[in-house]
Amino acid sequence: MDSNPTIAGKLEQMRAHMRRLGRVAVAFSGGVDSTFVLRVAADTLGPENVVAVTGTSDSLASRELAEAKGLAASMGVWHVLIDPREFDDPNYLANPTNRCYYCKTALYDKMPAILREHDLNAVLNGTNVDDLGDYRPGLSAANEHGVLAPCVDAALTKAEIRELSAGMGLPTHDKPAAPCLSSRVQYGETITPEKLRMIERAENLLHDLGFRECRVRHHDTLARIEVPPSEIERIADPLTRATIDAAFREYGYAYVTLDLRGFRTGSMNEVIAFGKRQ
Repeated sequence: MDSNPTIAGKLEQMRAHMRRLGRVAVAFSGGVDSTFVLRVAADTLGPENVVAVTGTSDSLASRELAEAKGLAASMGVWHVLIDPREFDDPNYLANPTNRCYYCKTALYDKMPAILREHDLNAVLNGTNVDDLGDYRPGLSAANEHGVLAPCVDAALTKAEIRELSAGMGLPTHDKPAAPCLSSRVQYGETITPEKLRMIERAENLLHDLGFRECRVRHHDTLARIEVPPSEIERIADPLTRATIDAAFREYGYAYVTLDLRGFRTGSMNEVIAFGKRQ
């Protein structure tokens, strides 16, 4: 085996692995990675041998669900929508630092029934090798349930997935990361559907104002907005600032703040590292 495969070689390795599996389900969020895996699976095995599975709880933004439906339809695969019912789990609602473990467990617990119903042989997800160096407790749930990560097996990085996605004409090739809405709520604060709707409305407003990459971090009655550093000056424009402030107060926030460090993935995890230094 080539010890330093090209990106094309990695893709072929991924396809070869899928051929051995035959018929698969893909845990599908509509993000960059899972869309790439779904497309490769559909192209390699034929869309009739692939089922996309999307969890449709309150933690998934409605815009993300609409995009996922459109993507699955464009590939001709069967799209199964399930409610993982993670909100029935008090461990998830308590929002500990390993909240994602309980969320993914709730989703993967439903997969065996889908495999049986559709005569499938394995569940695939979109985990890539860059994810392995991040704090992602959901990976433990995937391992416990035997979920396969073809991008990891092929040693594909996020940048390579984006490059290959662009070559395939996938509209997600340059899509910003869009983790679930619960990831915006500070650890230790109870997750509720009402809080998630506040966050979704707030982020929708920012998107409508032209901020493509943004987060609204939820800290009780305080909203902490993150946009790329290059966008901070624009969001601080008096008219834009007034529009956001008025809308966020209508959504239920008493305080609206702008994070001067700018957008960064996983900023909620910074409190974990900070706590370890104390």
